[in-house]
Amino acid sequence: MTSEAVPTERWITSDLEAFLQVFPPHIASPIQEHPDKEDLLEIVLDLGRVPEARFLPGEVILSPKEVSDGDLNHVLSRISPFNDDNRAGIERTLHRISAIRNRKGRTVGLTCRVGRAVFGTIRIIDDLVQSGKNILLLGRPGVGKTTMLREVARVLADDLKKRVVIVDTSNEIAGDGDIPHPAIGHARRMQVITPNLQHSVMIEAVENHMPEVIIVDEIGTELEALAARTIAERGVQLVATAHGNTLDNLILNPTLADLIGGIQSVTLGDDEARRRGTQKSILERKAPPTFDLLVEIQSFDKVAVHLNVAETVDALLRGYQSTPEVRTIDAKGEVKRSKESVRAVAAPALARGSYLREPSNGNGDEVKKVYAFGVSRSLLDQVIGTLGLPVKVVDTLQEADVFLTTKSYYRRRPQSLKAAEAASMPIFVLRKNSMGQLEESLTTIAPPSSSRPAANGAAYGTAMREAQKAAERVLSGEPSVELNPQNSFIRRLQHQIAERHNLGSQSWGREPFRRVRFFHGNSPPQR
Repeated sequence: MTSEAVPTERWITSDLEAFLQVFPPHIASPIQEHPDKEDLLEIVLDLGRVPEARFLPGEVILSPKEVSDGDLNHVLSRISPFNDDNRAGIERTLHRISAIRNRKGRTVGLTCRVGRAVFGTIRIIDDLVQSGKNILLLGRPGVGKTTMLREVARVLADDLKKRVVIVDTSNEIAGDGDIPHPAIGHARRMQVITPNLQHSVMIEAVENHMPEVIIVDEIGTELEALAARTIAERGVQLVATAHGNTLDNLILNPTLADLIGGIQSVTLGDDEARRRGTQKSILERKAPPTFDLLVEIQSFDKVAVHLNVAETVDALLRGYQSTPEVRTIDAKGEVKRSKESVRAVAAPALARGSYLREPSNGNGDEVKKVYAFGVSRSLLDQVIGTLGLPVKVVDTLQEADVFLTTKSYYRRRPQSLKAAEAASMPIFVLRKNSMGQLEESLTTIAPPSSSRPAANGAAYGTAMREAQKAAERVLSGEPSVELNPQNSFIRRLQHQIAERHNLGSQSWGREPFRRVRFFHGNSPPQR
């Protein structure tokens, strides 16, 4: 472990007075008198409910009086108009107001978040910022990605004297209004008319304004990922944030995988597969990553740094562990560095087409609540019932543990998907609405217990152990081994076991006695 001393000085500006001025007196006054007002995170106003303030320790009711249309209109008249993403701001501040609307478009709720400029937050990655390399920042919502991005822009523009352009889609980096907030220093800011045009403004920034650095918050679509690659290929330094908490979130995200080089399935020849000691179908990186460095932000005082994204992705796809550099700042202001192992990506699930983001851990008997968007409910119920999976399909996102959708819907970026991402909910994306895709995804979400009977009465675990022993027998010299009859799903998994051992396999017979046979070579021996 190595360490280096850094100044501990960090200062914060919040423009809290400007924030409180937009609220009616009976809502603003309790905040003014609160001893911890500088720790205020946001104020929540919902029509017909009492107003609440959220602080770091918890929530406080501001008034026994329920929020009225007059209260909401009082705030709306003092802020900027809402954009297509239902976000607005307060002129020359970093505060953000987000609207909840009814089906007729009328505002019935407001989430008013305090925006703070925190200076001195990037000392923990200062050497990376000055390296001139492309940097991607990841982290859960609220961890400080945008705050750190804002400080990166100021340091590059003011301290390193570079031409910096910020693509500010929701005015969260440089604040609301035409005059940018002083927190970005001399960096220039380009506003975006609608979030759907962020990728166009990214390209426009490169072509029209000769930047040396471009700053982008929340790359979240395929077009934005392609625009990021274009910027990188033109030799402009790119510093950005993206949806996801860790690097393997991006590897398993079909929309954003291009940021780290893209993932493709490759079929190897028999000799090459044996030489590598892998199955014939493997995953490989398609191209050089857009970003050279990736920083997983765990807090202002702790980050995990992948210093070579290409090498890390290659290692994870091959099933090896990655060891990012973990940096922390202690109470004395020292940056301490250490290594921390990261699990390998579940590459087989990705190769079959079931993409996922950060699956939660749990035993096979834990019931997983799945919210399905754009997925056939009848097929869902059929797969769950046939395989006896511990899965419950729920009707609201608030109840769910997992978000399940198809690739076509994922590309459309529905509001429910954005809400799931904001809540760091695991997201599974099917390539198509088929029973096979659902079987593979649902068994990844909630694996069948070895004690739970499969559809034809044979235990799942017993069938898998039988296939493993059969593979060992064939590898030991037996010409072929025949397995017990199983349903189509179990047979598919048994074929995959054969493939992992570079063996041939064949299903034969009629239902319900159809079974799998393992053998050497490409053709089964004659019976």
